[in-house]
Amino acid sequence: MMKTLTVELGERSYPIYIGPGLLARPELLTRHIGSHQAMVVTNETVAPLYLDRVLTSLKGHRCETLVLPDGEEYKDLATLTRIFDALLAARFDRGATLIALGGGVIGDITGFAAACYQRGVPFIQIPTTLLAQVDSSVGGKTGVNHPLGKNMIGAFHQPRCVIADTDALNTLDGRELRAGLAEIIKYGLICDGEFFLWLESNIDRLSAREPEALSYAVERSCRDKAAVVAVDEREGGARALLNFGHTFGHAIETGMGYGEWLHGEAVAAGMCAAADLSVREGLLAPAAADRAIALIARAGLPIRLPREIDTGRFLDLMAVDKKVQAGSLRLILLQSIGTAVVSGRFDPARLRESIEARRER
Repeated sequence: MMKTLTVELGERSYPIYIGPGLLARPELLTRHIGSHQAMVVTNETVAPLYLDRVLTSLKGHRCETLVLPDGEEYKDLATLTRIFDALLAARFDRGATLIALGGGVIGDITGFAAACYQRGVPFIQIPTTLLAQVDSSVGGKTGVNHPLGKNMIGAFHQPRCVIADTDALNTLDGRELRAGLAEIIKYGLICDGEFFLWLESNIDRLSAREPEALSYAVERSCRDKAAVVAVDEREGGARALLNFGHTFGHAIETGMGYGEWLHGEAVAAGMCAAADLSVREGLLAPAAADRAIALIARAGLPIRLPREIDTGRFLDLMAVDKKVQAGSLRLILLQSIGTAVVSGRFDPARLRESIEARRER
């Protein structure tokens, strides 16, 4: 059964459709395409699985496709230029709609292309990974990576809609599924303590891909994120909480090389480090941190920072972060399970201690 949520942003509000079999419902897609021009951007992994279904829904439109290589290492300016090249070669105008069919990389880079092409054209998100369905497809953050820092080049550009077909999760490999669980756990930790309790009881059902549990987790996560985005679209305040574990995680992704760790894996280890620092700062009870780390471990995710990045290098990588203000790093820390805070007043020595404590032995 389909559920529809709304990201409330005034005249730019848009629906999130969640449920099984949604790729077989062309009206969900076509009602949000304003002209006859559409371009589907996908990758080599997703195209054989779902591209034909989307193209069937677009009969009657002038539709072009662009199939990109799969992987975080292709979320860069060179690949972005390929999208512009395809749009210009097809002579698409300002009425064209871009459709992102794939995971977080495809959603981010296609959304950024839409934000830039002719100073902004519409786009639609069709996320096919768990991580994209619960996080990156919602909220309008788009962008690409730079060798010195993840997601440092981008724009806020909201989609016209998000179509999250939960049947697409059946084709995910286990590693990608686990990566998505990291972002789901994040919501329970930062803003939804009741959801965290549910996750403690149901994490095994999610890992086993039980459809009812997955649909509930996707809906609950999207509801939590939509509520935050509605009050802080451009991350001036509360939305920064959604970055819990991400400053550590982005340092891992950049330091290890994009694609070596999946985003959700890096965020999982980063959340464990952030929980450790929260305890050292006197904000979080040790038992609460233990519960958080235990749930992340039960999801089959990394709970240690990679030994390959020494502490000094790790701190340098963390300093190249979008949350740095006036030269000071801000981190998201936990006060309790379900409550987080943005802190720029942590003790740097304790941060170093947390990195050392959470590194692989």
